[in-house]
Amino acid sequence: MRNIKLTIEYDGGRYNGWQRLGKGESTNTIENKLSEIIEKMTGKPSELYCGARTEVGVHAYAQTANFKTESVLKLYEIKNYFNRYLPMDIAIRAIEEVPDRFHSSLNAKSKKYLYRISNGEFPSVFERKYMYHSFAKLDSKLMKEASSFLIGKHDFKTFSTVKKNKSTEKEIYSIEILNNENELQIILHANDFLHNMARMIVTILMEIGAGRKRTSEINAILSSEVAPDFLTPAEPQGLFLLEVMYE
Repeated sequence: MRNIKLTIEYDGGRYNGWQRLGKGESTNTIENKLSEIIEKMTGKPSELYCGARTEVGVHAYAQTANFKTESVLKLYEIKNYFNRYLPMDIAIRAIEEVPDRFHSSLNAKSKKYLYRISNGEFPSVFERKYMYHSFAKLDSKLMKEASSFLIGKHDFKTFSTVKKNKSTEKEIYSIEILNNENELQIILHANDFLHNMARMIVTILMEIGAGRKRTSEINAILSSEVAPDFLTPAEPQGLFLLEVMYE
């Protein structure tokens, strides 16, 4: 049995996330599109594991996934088969055979997300599907100052819509805020992210950058049991999974 690792790029705009289970179960997911190709290619269904379960409408530059197969196809043949039959908004960037014990989710050590914000006079006609437009002018210096309060280990339950989880404590290693003319980029690096956590962090940073909230409110939110009403997830089209990192 071979263990095949995939590096995947996708536009999540028309999908219901990587995986949609439970009450809102859907087959219109990134996982399902890949699984269909695996079964078509090998003649057998295979369980697919991913590094990060991206949410509805979220994109990925480098998602990681793995599956096991008895197929004797060469790696380049598997890659070409995927890219021939996958829809054009999903692509396999790289493929490799890994040790049997490798698991995309369980072996992941940290994850990086990028959030893109258009901050010019008007929203870009051509980039509107891949960034959020803020009509309020954002102060990147204030946002950088605010981000320092989120670095380190914290209980991020109020920065998430998670219902059940063994632990809501996560560690953020860094938050970079890059100001490139009419675009702001926020890069978040953490050991893991709760459901909607990255997008809710983006929301508070934008609120502070727009002058609607103060930096001091971050500690109050972290220590609270319930998130304030304004703290909802930022729009998904601006969020990209940059990388899932392993040892």
